[in-house]
Amino acid sequence: MVGLDMPRSAYPASVADLLPRVRERIRELGAVPSRNRIMAEFKVGAPKARAILAALAENDEKPLIRSLRAVPDASAETDSEPSPATEPEAVEESPMMQVTEVADSGTSQPTKSWPLLLLALPAFVAIWGGWVGLGRLTGFGSIQLLPGIWDGLSINSAITLPIGVETYAAFALRVWLSGSTRSDRAREFAKWSAFGSLGLGMAGQVAYHLMSAAADTRAPWLITMLVSCLPVIVLGCGAALAHLLREATDEEVSN
Repeated sequence: MVGLDMPRSAYPASVADLLPRVRERIRELGAVPSRNRIMAEFKVGAPKARAILAALAENDEKPLIRSLRAVPDASAETDSEPSPATEPEAVEESPMMQVTEVADSGTSQPTKSWPLLLLALPAFVAIWGGWVGLGRLTGFGSIQLLPGIWDGLSINSAITLPIGVETYAAFALRVWLSGSTRSDRAREFAKWSAFGSLGLGMAGQVAYHLMSAAADTRAPWLITMLVSCLPVIVLGCGAALAHLLREATDEEVSN
């Protein structure tokens, strides 16, 4: 395959260097690849992929002109004087066959999201209740956000557990499974951190329901220590994933 076998270079290839390879790929496919396919196979950014498609379209629109030389009539007598050659006549050939461009997969109609919302509603209630209950057993509770400034402003810190852990799990899953993620490092980090976040969520639910069924009013110190570290872990994973995505975006723009 042309795109995948391209040699690596310290400098990004120009549009002029990539055009022969893209034309060879067109002959293999029998159709002009989409912008996303050019970006994936030739490892270029969106601006350069659009420039390649524009150059291909511009070359296809130019008609080919061939000059033909007049040939004397074979039935004329051999001893007659040869007729003077006629002026070359420009013959316009038919333009190169226009190949229908394959539509980008991103233009398809989006999937309806209401079934997912219906599935997420009961899960949200159960997960929220489990995390808040576990937070109360591990020392989370009502705190004053602005003591001495606004004493009446308080919040239950237990709600930070479901918001942080489950929101990061959903974000990491999207980065891992989304086709728009170009960075392999970001995709790999999102994959394993999503598994870890979901695993922590399941462990938290199991711990809360076991202690609730046993009528415990206080969690063991080991569970309290692990739960208290969750907000910091989630913040670190979220910041790392955001930096990986930003780095991939900057590299794509520079190319």
